Amino acid sequence: MHAVSRIIEELVSIGSPSGYTEEVISHVEKRLTAAGITCRTTNKGALIACNHESPELALAAHVDTLGAMVSGLLDSGRLRIARLGSWPLNSFEGEYLTLVTHSGDRHRGTLLLDNPAAHVNPKIGETKRSLSNMHVRLDVEAESVEHLRDLGVEIGDVILFDPRFEHTDSGFVRSRFLDDKAGSACLIHICESLRERLSELPVAFFFSNFEEVGHGAAAGLPSSLTELLAVDMGVVGGDTGGDEYHVSICAKDSGGPYDYRLRKELVELARKHEIAHKVDVFPYYRSDGTTALSAGWELRVGLVGPGINASHGVERTHEKALQATCDLLSALVRERYL
Repeated sequence: MHAVSRIIEELVSIGSPSGYTEEVISHVEKRLTAAGITCRTTNKGALIACNHESPELALAAHVDTLGAMVSGLLDSGRLRIARLGSWPLNSFEGEYLTLVTHSGDRHRGTLLLDNPAAHVNPKIGETKRSLSNMHVRLDVEAESVEHLRDLGVEIGDVILFDPRFEHTDSGFVRSRFLDDKAGSACLIHICESLRERLSELPVAFFFSNFEEVGHGAAAGLPSSLTELLAVDMGVVGGDTGGDEYHVSICAKDSGGPYDYRLRKELVELARKHEIAHKVDVFPYYRSDGTTALSAGWELRVGLVGPGINASHGVERTHEKALQATCDLLSALVRERYL
């Protein structure tokens, strides 16, 4: 298995929907600290890894993922939920999950349509899914609100969906939450590969923890930065040009165009080093780079990432795209600073 694929497997095994990221941030911090890299957490809980006093460039990925939160306890012992981030109900229907109570107890469960038995519900296939007609069925003996509360289950409890990671012999990596555990794995790999030179490099590695809900890189970035390169998923599908075998270089997303000079530099580096790449436009997408700009940071911003199929669903990429992403990031840092 490719080194980055192994890191992805490591990261997706740690449930981390927006607002519940302390464990994964701590994991990344311990790993990078063990490699001799100085780390600190921001007030909002993001992680900055940097051995330079005044970094100019930040490479940023987000470790928070999609998830859910309990929004209601039902007399049947079932649960209503609210989404954390934007995800399609049809993709997550039937998914196994773990509920984490306030005290830290964990209960397994499944996301289901109300009245989910096909033998008694002839309209199950044509019913429009919504948060008001779907529920979580916990694997506990609970048939009332009181039973749920006896188990410590309350509104506000966090729900972690199973990632279902798999690495195939053909080089595919398929799992939920490759957005953006794949980009985070690329950052960890590059950071560790450069660890002996990081004190010379004006580069910071920023692991955001609120990207999926829109304010990840709005604050907490090093004040000395002049550039931010978001490393997030490359969209595959529709009229986009990317695929699962290339690194995508995004020219524009829903927030507007990214910095033209930085994009040109990335394309020229990819061509020079024969890195498999696609320049693309993502119509329904917003990255931490756009968030930083919207928050008023005066930065030149770019966006790259491995092409990922079925975004916000059962996602898939290929080791070729992961390698191309790492190669492009490495080329940018090495040609500028080494």
